[in-house]
Amino acid sequence: MRIFVTGATGFLGSAIVQRLLAAGHQVLGLTRSQRGAEALSAWGAKAHYGDLDDLASLQHGADLADAVIHTAFNHDFSNFVANCEADGKVITAMGDALVGSVRPMVITSFVAMGATEPGQPATEAGCNLQTPNPRKATEIAGASLLERGVNASFVRLPQVHDTFRQGLITPLIELARDKGVAAYVDEGKNRWSAVHLSDAARLYVQAVERGVAGERYNAVAEEGIATKTIAETIGQGLGVPVRSIAADKANDHFGWLGNFAAHDMSASSAITQQKTGWRPSGPGLIEDLQKMKYR
Repeated sequence: MRIFVTGATGFLGSAIVQRLLAAGHQVLGLTRSQRGAEALSAWGAKAHYGDLDDLASLQHGADLADAVIHTAFNHDFSNFVANCEADGKVITAMGDALVGSVRPMVITSFVAMGATEPGQPATEAGCNLQTPNPRKATEIAGASLLERGVNASFVRLPQVHDTFRQGLITPLIELARDKGVAAYVDEGKNRWSAVHLSDAARLYVQAVERGVAGERYNAVAEEGIATKTIAETIGQGLGVPVRSIAADKANDHFGWLGNFAAHDMSASSAITQQKTGWRPSGPGLIEDLQKMKYR
């Protein structure tokens, strides 16, 4: 297949692109820059110039392809609500090009969208579109495409990691470096799920090749690691003390990360593994945090 990939030169997107190429697919990768185009060419992919604000370029890229994998997202959390709303528009624009066909579209979502009970791991079966979480715009847009007959499915992500980046944990490390303390909220019992970059990329390839319309796949290897354990590992790596922050002081200490620091983001991939045969095999989150270079 010829697959249009947004976020093609990003942390996750680049891993997906290279795995798609290894599987014999052709890749048309979205890029804003000549540097990105050169990287795509070096891997054996073709560049499609455009960005998330240019809906016409996104629609054209989808029109040229046999399938779409959408991983791009604006991670400026100071404008999180607006960026989530923009993601819904991006999904709709690309989906417009797929209406009336069976061409698959794999949409990136977040495991928290499957949370239905406080303190319980999110599952693929859960889909709370009434949640106050603004990331729901992604799944609302995808659900609308399904109603129009688009062959859309979702990959929901936890913290995606290797020894260089670890999702929301990367800015946590920078915060700990700046403040001289690695922190968690209250007792640090809330848990974050995780998956190694290679395992996440492999699930995307399975989803675009053999995914079922309407399915939600949780790219989860570890159901949940306590945030206290994460903070202790960061503290050891940076050589800084580890401290508990009271919940009512979390936003003061963590800034925009305060919205996530006390939140339980545990999740299960039992349904995904049963339906797809996907089995995560990469290193665990703590192992990668212990191996990374902090200085």
